[in-house]
Amino acid sequence: MKANIAWQEGVSFLGQVGSGHSVLMDGAPEAGGKNLGPRPMEMILLGLGGCTAFDVVHILRKGRQVITGCQVEMDAQRATEDPKVFTHIHLHFIITGKNLDPRHIERAISLSAEKYCSASMMLKATVDITHDYEIIVG
Repeated sequence: MKANIAWQEGVSFLGQVGSGHSVLMDGAPEAGGKNLGPRPMEMILLGLGGCTAFDVVHILRKGRQVITGCQVEMDAQRATEDPKVFTHIHLHFIITGKNLDPRHIERAISLSAEKYCSASMMLKATVDITHDYEIIVG
């Protein structure tokens, strides 16, 4: 896997990844940015959410659960002193579907958190990560 970061101006950077996609990251106005894109730490949070959502959907579909939606709301706290690392991340899964079995959802979230999600594996060494979920019939 390869990636490249190129400084654009001010505190704005263009990230390009080996799969050909790009994302512009920028700082907050109070940090000299123009708020043109997500902050790098927000990208880490999105990576965690995307990684675990991918796993959960895959596991539930493989388990023949009729899933029609998966959303992950994340709430992260950071240290107040530099480096301002994440200290706690809570992931709230909102799973939509028909006849969903809570045991399957709990298992899918646990498997992602403990075995499959690479981002979770890296972050949990230094961050307290918690999970919960809700089911919406639809």
